[in-house]
Amino acid sequence: MEVRAKAKYIKMSPRKLRLIADVVRGAVVGKALEQLKFINKKAALPIGKLLNSGIANAVNNYELDKDNLYIKEIRVDEGPVLKRWAPKAHGRATPIRKRMSHIDLVLGEIKVSGKKKAKKEKLEAPVRLDAAAKKDEGLKIEEKKKKKENLPPELKGEKGKEIMDLRSEGSGKHTKIEGGGSHGFMKKVFRRKSG
Repeated sequence: MEVRAKAKYIKMSPRKLRLIADVVRGAVVGKALEQLKFINKKAALPIGKLLNSGIANAVNNYELDKDNLYIKEIRVDEGPVLKRWAPKAHGRATPIRKRMSHIDLVLGEIKVSGKKKAKKEKLEAPVRLDAAAKKDEGLKIEEKKKKKENLPPELKGEKGKEIMDLRSEGSGKHTKIEGGGSHGFMKKVFRRKSG
């Protein structure tokens, strides 16, 4: 069961109202009302009023339980725009757009009463698939072992042993900077100043 409520021509921009609508969308009605009380935005007031109106429609017109409702859909659309102007310096005028909004609210039931729930069917994977998966895992492990065996002895890493870096090292066991030499730009960059 869906219950609808609308609020039209709210004198607030849709952008401001959508911030609050996004917070309460999909929430249970009781929690949404609690959140709206403590949100420090002016847009919370019209959305709270509309939510109370939707709850009243559900309880009085459709005899639904208030605790059994959630916000299924809330949409904020743009309404008409009042065009005004403000005087500025040097005899100019700048436009002011006073925007309005329309809010559509749809409440839905959480639990469907009077209908039997469909039984869950247990689906089991065939035995063949499990055996095939184990076989694939075994093949992957064997491939890794073969790759490790094909490496040269210097690059084989064993537990507890450190893999050596085969690059040339500079003074102080730092990696050597290529193209530097003892002259030129690199010497100037890395020269230590005394003093």
